[in-house]
Amino acid sequence: MKYNKIAVVMGGPSSEAKISRLTGMAVVEALQSKGHKVVPIELHPQTIVDDVKQSGCDVVFNAVHGKYGEDGILRAVMQMIDIPCTGSDVLASALTMNKAASKRIFLSAGISTPRTLFFKDTDVENIDIKAQVADTFNFPVVVKAVDQGSSIGVVTVKNEDDFTVGMKEAFRYSREIIVEEFIKGRELTVAVYGNKEKKAMPIIEIVTANGVYDYHNKYTKGCSQHIIPAPLTKDTAEKVVQASVEACEITGCSGVARVDLILSEENIPYVLEINTVPGMTGTSLVPDTARHAGIEFPELCEMMIDMID
Repeated sequence: MKYNKIAVVMGGPSSEAKISRLTGMAVVEALQSKGHKVVPIELHPQTIVDDVKQSGCDVVFNAVHGKYGEDGILRAVMQMIDIPCTGSDVLASALTMNKAASKRIFLSAGISTPRTLFFKDTDVENIDIKAQVADTFNFPVVVKAVDQGSSIGVVTVKNEDDFTVGMKEAFRYSREIIVEEFIKGRELTVAVYGNKEKKAMPIIEIVTANGVYDYHNKYTKGCSQHIIPAPLTKDTAEKVVQASVEACEITGCSGVARVDLILSEENIPYVLEINTVPGMTGTSLVPDTARHAGIEFPELCEMMIDMID
């Protein structure tokens, strides 16, 4: 590794700050175990430039989930002060953080993704959103705030009567929402890594006791099971990997990104979203699949730094 001192930036003002700090401290400990000089930095937007400069670091590990980290802003600020930063570049980060933007790209590129309607908060008073959804989809449907992670602002609405409540919940977190058709199937995720040439780590199938991979089941130990590699036929596995790699290529991701998918009962992989700052906690998916591929957590963290483009 060509860098002398690493700053791991975490936390911040987003709804995912708590998880970000868990990721950040796990990365700090992993890099220190490899003998690197590492300093943890809490993201305070008003002082982040001074904090990074005063740390004496020559590279930043971006561990900020959600606002300011995953949306490309931290990367942009570091670029302005000539400090290398892990993860995808500014454009790719911004596109994938916004579920409406990335969804439109998937659709235009012919990448299989659930059918979707797009709404802004100003639409609430101008159109009958519930009627439009009911005319387009059968229930259940999935309602999502466009710029949150960790399943925050995501609601599965089982029937038309409950739609307004679900819509209001999503609008609590964002001024724009998407409504997706519900695809019944298996939850899969694929870690894609590399810059010019992208490769996939083993596919993970996520199984939960209640069938819902929400915030609680994601971050509570024992509430979800990661099956690695996912028990798929060779043909299906190839389709899942192809869809994941194409999604990362079309959005311009680099470093390590995680693609979340649903595999329908007809064995069609549907891309849901891309996470350019994937979780790196004790229950996180990317470290699990990396270990299965023979990459221990400290080496994974080093690899992410070495892939800075």
